[in-house]
Amino acid sequence: VQLQASGGGLVQAGDSLRLSCAKSGRTSSSNTMAWFRQAPGKEREFVAAIFRSGGSTYYTDSVKGRFTISRDNAKNTVYLQMNSLKPEDTANYFCAAGERLIVSTIRVPRAYDYWGQGTQVTVSG
Repeated sequence: VQLQASGGGLVQAGDSLRLSCAKSGRTSSSNTMAWFRQAPGKEREFVAAIFRSGGSTYYTDSVKGRFTISRDNAKNTVYLQMNSLKPEDTANYFCAAGERLIVSTIRVPRAYDYWGQGTQVTVSG
């Protein structure tokens, strides 16, 4: 499985961005897709996840109400719509895929099997 993230950029506070993560390879696998982010000098942080089965979604508290994760299984793509961006959202955003995740593990980076390269999001104040 290969993951290709895109859509990052430099925006002002209050603006919106939509990140995309295209999955290729064994596309029938990976029941869970997620976005993490990592700011300089900080650990990788869970942002959002979506299960293939049922489409349940989960978010870290700091993005609830502003970010929306969605997936298009026909296109093997996961999206992260980010609205009302804040300077503290500035980070390198990574998409990840996992085949055997459960709700209690979705926030743990090492639980994921595959990672894409990061796409930088910079929000100026």
